[in-house]
Amino acid sequence: MQDEPTPAELIKAVADFLRNDITTQLGGHNAFKMRVAINALDLVTRQLTLESGSDAAEAERLSQLLGRQGSLDELNRVLAGKIAAGDADLQTPGLAEHLWQTTLAKLAVDQPNYAAYRREVERK
Repeated sequence: MQDEPTPAELIKAVADFLRNDITTQLGGHNAFKMRVAINALDLVTRQLTLESGSDAAEAERLSQLLGRQGSLDELNRVLAGKIAAGDADLQTPGLAEHLWQTTLAKLAVDQPNYAAYRREVERK
């Protein structure tokens, strides 16, 4: 185990420094490129923070849905194969909810300010 700060904390500190101290000194295209870089750092921070929990929840849902154990990658391949073969579809019990929860977990990392995502999170 590594000592603090964690990788997520380090990346957040760099993003905050760039956002608060450097971006204000830039203009034009360089300011735009800096905002893109900051957004990428923010995305990586969210991924590092949320990934293990969302992956574990996804694997658990897949195990329940498929009735088997395996790595997240293996379980997703099995589900994709069942869908491709026509053995699973949105009428399959639990599949639509699994897909919805997986989508929400991905949006939490990629687009946490997306209006429809925020409405859904606030609704629950």
